[in-house]
Amino acid sequence: MRTALALLGIVVGVSAVIIMIAIGTGAQREVLSKIEEMGTNLVIVNAAEIQRSPGRMQVRGTVTTLTLQDAEVIERDIPYVTAVAPVQSRRMQVRAGNLTSNVNIVGATPVFQDVRNFQVRIGSFFDEHDDVALRRVAVIGAGVYRSLFGGQNVIGETIRIGNVPFEIIGVMESKGIDLDGIDQDDQIFIPVRTALRRVFNISYINTIYVQAQHQDVMDVAAERLRELLRERHRLIAQERPDDFTIHTQLELLDAQRETTDTFTMLIGSIAGVSLFVGGIGILAVMLISVRERINEIGLRMAVGARRKDILTQFLLEASMLSLGGGIAGIVFGITGSVVVGIATAWATSVSLYSVLLAFVFSVAIGLFFGVYPARKASLLDPIEALRSE
Repeated sequence: MRTALALLGIVVGVSAVIIMIAIGTGAQREVLSKIEEMGTNLVIVNAAEIQRSPGRMQVRGTVTTLTLQDAEVIERDIPYVTAVAPVQSRRMQVRAGNLTSNVNIVGATPVFQDVRNFQVRIGSFFDEHDDVALRRVAVIGAGVYRSLFGGQNVIGETIRIGNVPFEIIGVMESKGIDLDGIDQDDQIFIPVRTALRRVFNISYINTIYVQAQHQDVMDVAAERLRELLRERHRLIAQERPDDFTIHTQLELLDAQRETTDTFTMLIGSIAGVSLFVGGIGILAVMLISVRERINEIGLRMAVGARRKDILTQFLLEASMLSLGGGIAGIVFGITGSVVVGIATAWATSVSLYSVLLAFVFSVAIGLFFGVYPARKASLLDPIEALRSE
C-alpha cells in the first residue's frame, strides 16, 4: 500500500506537468494563429496612443490628423509596401426590418479583405468604383447575418446604418474574437469614403493597415512610416511627440509569445510541485523499507555483499518506483490532455518536449530521494543489523 501510494504521487506529478504544459502550449498556438489571421507582414498605424494588453486595447486621446491622404502617400512613397488599407470604425445602431442592433461599422477600402485575411462567404465585397462613387453598399459579418437575418437570403436586402439605407451585397466568413477582444463577426463593412462622408461625417481615419513585402523589411518600413508621418503632420520642426502609434506584427508575436511562455512556465512549475511531493513519498517509502529490512541487509553483508551492492540495490528500487510512475504518468498525462481539450474546448497540444521533461524529472526525483535511504542502508554495521529485531 505504501509503495502504491508513493507510485501514485509520481503518476499524479508527471501527468499534471504534461497536462499543464499542453494547456499552455495550446493557448500559445491559438494566440499566435490569431495574430497570423490578422494578415501577413502587417504594420499597423493607429491615431493617438494605443496601449495593448492581453485581451484588450486601450486608446488614449482622440487625434484627427490621420487621413486618407496619408494612406495614399504611404503606398506611393514607401518602396517596402505592397498594400495599404485605411480604416475608420465606430459602433452605431443598425436596423433591419423591425430588428435593431448596435454593430461595429467599419469603413474600409476593397484591399482591406486581402490585407486582413477576410473572406466573403456569400455575394461579393465592394470594389474601387463603389468607394469612389460613394455607393451605399454593405458587407455584413457572420454574427450580424445570424442575429438580424436568421441565416436567410440577404443579398439585395436593405439595412439602415443610423438613418442611411445601405444595400447588402455580401456576407463574410466567420472570424471569431481577435486579440483585442473584438468580435470580428459583429461588424458591417462599407466603403471608407461613404463612411466618412455619409455616415460618420468626419474627414479623418483611426487606423492604417500596411502590408510589407516580407518580414525582413517590416522594421525598416515601420521606421520609414514614422519619418513620413512626422513630416506630413509637421512634428519634426516643432519636436513634438508622435500623434500616432505604430505596431508591427512581429512586436505582437513577440509580446504574446513572451506572455504565453511565462504562463506555461508558471503552470508547469505549479504542476512540478506535485511531482516533488511524489518524490518525498518515495523518500518516506524507502526509509521505512530500510528500517524494516535491516535483517535482510545484515544477512547480505554477512555473506559477502559490499556496501556498493547495498547502495545499488536500494537506488534501483527507488529508480524503479520513479520509472514506473513516470511511464504511467505519461499515459495518464496524454490521455488527460485529450480529455481536457474535448471537455472544455480548450486548445491543448502535447509536445515531445513536455513528455521527456516530465519523464526525466521523475527519474531524477527518484534518484535524488533514493540516495539518502540507500546510503543509510549501505552504512549499516552487519553485526548490529543481524542483531536487530
